[in-house]
Amino acid sequence: MKETAKNLIRIVEESNNVLNDISQEDWLKSSAPGKWTKKEILGHLIDSAANNHQRFIRVQYDDNRAITYDQDKWVAAEKFTNASTENLINLWQSYNKHLAHIISVFPKDKNKNLCNIGKEEPVTVEWLIKDYVRHLEHHLNQIISN
Repeated sequence: MKETAKNLIRIVEESNNVLNDISQEDWLKSSAPGKWTKKEILGHLIDSAANNHQRFIRVQYDDNRAITYDQDKWVAAEKFTNASTENLINLWQSYNKHLAHIISVFPKDKNKNLCNIGKEEPVTVEWLIKDYVRHLEHHLNQIISN
């Protein structure tokens, strides 16, 4: 898990300048009608961090805990397009640095604990942590490449 934590820190640090160089106009663009704007994607990543924070901690004490959320409803409710871009970037970075810390100290004997995230079958926290970083990279690439 320590390598995953280091990778997460690297991603956050390497994205700093790129995110701050995106114009306010570009933050409000989406790749297609009905798709999230870049700002909403960043907001979704914050929501993902918040939900996975709960998962990474609770699964240590409550095996097979159900922690799900409706990502579209969360993004709609939070009205990210009206939020400060600078604040969203800072929150995303800080939250992920904290998650990297949690991942780096995650107890090995809890790696196989299960978490119900709304899929057909529960997943191990080890899979969940690795998937969290993959998910973050996927959406970060959407922000940077569009």
